Amino acid sequence: MGRFDERVAIVTGAARGIGLAVATRFAEEGAAVAVLDLDESAAQEAASTLPGKAVGVGCDVASVAGAEAAVERVVGELGGVHFLVNNAGITRDNLLFKMSEEDWDLVMGVHLKGAFAMTKAAQAHFVKQRYGKVVNLSSVSALGNRGQANYSAAKMGIQGFTRTLGIELGPFGVNANAIAPGFIATDMTDATAARVGMSVEDFRAAAADRNPVKRVGFPEDIAAVAAFLCSDESSYVTGQTLYVDGGATLV
Repeated sequence: MGRFDERVAIVTGAARGIGLAVATRFAEEGAAVAVLDLDESAAQEAASTLPGKAVGVGCDVASVAGAEAAVERVVGELGGVHFLVNNAGITRDNLLFKMSEEDWDLVMGVHLKGAFAMTKAAQAHFVKQRYGKVVNLSSVSALGNRGQANYSAAKMGIQGFTRTLGIELGPFGVNANAIAPGFIATDMTDATAARVGMSVEDFRAAAADRNPVKRVGFPEDIAAVAAFLCSDESSYVTGQTLYVDGGATLV
């Protein structure tokens, strides 16, 4: 018996990185998993690597109609929905005076409107069955980070959104929480290393030196926390943001 037997999870932005690690962990714990990604072929390829029942679904999370269609498709193919992990995200980093309106709108659209659209679509099912778990991905960048005015604003917005979901949805048996990762070793952070002219190894070592546990995080670290927040053990936890950063925000 798995902890998530007979549960259905939707994970957005799950074709790789943190999203794929979350999808994998949930599948290993018995859930049927819908891997959502903008690229449906990438979503289907990722879903094919998961144990148990899984589907890959193409979805532009910033589209309300697209989010609704994706959730209904998952319910039709997997028989319901119980967990939603809003992980989809992009970066368009630049200093404020160089940042374009498009860079601002794209980041806000995927992170904030995407979380809104997907949660609104899923909560109709959660409220009806009086059970559901929402996990939103924030970031330590919510506290401010040079060159990320758009991303920082979006990620702090996620925290306010999560607190409000906790208030509104709690009476209907739905928990909503957020995870704020610190430095996580992914393709995205590796690309940042290349952009600033550092090797991946040196970039990760520098990040590890900035936190008390002296290592970088990995997607599996975030997946473990997401699994707890979607478990029944967390039923008395809602509206919270858990920083998973090796203690970096302490120093």
